[in-house]
Amino acid sequence: MISEFENLSLGGNNAASNHGDPFTHTELTPEQQKTLIDIRRRKTELLLEIQQLKDELGEVVAELEALDGQEECKQNSKAKQMSIGRKKFNMDPKKGIEYLYENGLLQRTPEDVAQFLHKGEGLSKTAIGDYLGERSEFNEAVLRAFVDLHDFTDLILVQALRQFLWSFRLPGEAQKIDRMMECFAQRYCQLNPDIFTNADTCYVLSFAIIMLNTSLHNPSVKDKPAPEQFVAMNRGINNGGDLPQELLLSLYESIKTEPFKIPEDDGNDLMHTFFNPDKEGWLWKQGGR
Repeated sequence: MISEFENLSLGGNNAASNHGDPFTHTELTPEQQKTLIDIRRRKTELLLEIQQLKDELGEVVAELEALDGQEECKQNSKAKQMSIGRKKFNMDPKKGIEYLYENGLLQRTPEDVAQFLHKGEGLSKTAIGDYLGERSEFNEAVLRAFVDLHDFTDLILVQALRQFLWSFRLPGEAQKIDRMMECFAQRYCQLNPDIFTNADTCYVLSFAIIMLNTSLHNPSVKDKPAPEQFVAMNRGINNGGDLPQELLLSLYESIKTEPFKIPEDDGNDLMHTFFNPDKEGWLWKQGGR
């Protein structure tokens, strides 16, 4: 029926097309005219419904775009706050961390702060070292969590030290260095339990390796230690016994061939730190050197 009526109203050669408005066409019966009117009314209603749907869809799209804009603005704001927090941290680590807390960018947990420091994006490695070395219960917990983020499994001691000392810059205070190296030794022995009899041995030998690096590669040191001197210096540190000479000689050769790479983000110098310690005797530990 619809096709027939559309043909009556739109057809090429029929009387309706030749005489204008089909509503006035005398050949259409009243019933046909009523049906045609209903079709056109329904068509108009459908067009209105489609337009309404388009308008509603447009409103939804506009709302989504507004939300996206707000989210993008929020993300940009967070990124800006993070950048400010990093700059504040580099100038004053404690104030920088507090700023990040206040803006919801860090949780007040040692693990979250340690992750932030370990990632190190845009951070001064000197500032990282200063923060990790602070003597407070929270900072020491951050230090332990930070060290735990390093995987020293199956690494020889020199390799582990290279990785560790590249993640921050050792501060100049003896007590800070002491706490850091003690945490390092405990972590290394935890991951490599069959190398040393106890963590103290690893701790003392780690200091000896760093001192050796200073002695061999600091131009201010004129008398370079020979391999035999390094071996003699480390006698009795393995719980009263000696470490294998082959191990000590291999450590010596590794440091002689390749010195530690020191993060350089300011004028502080690791060799200067160890060549001119704040206190005499700080390398000595009860029961060994």
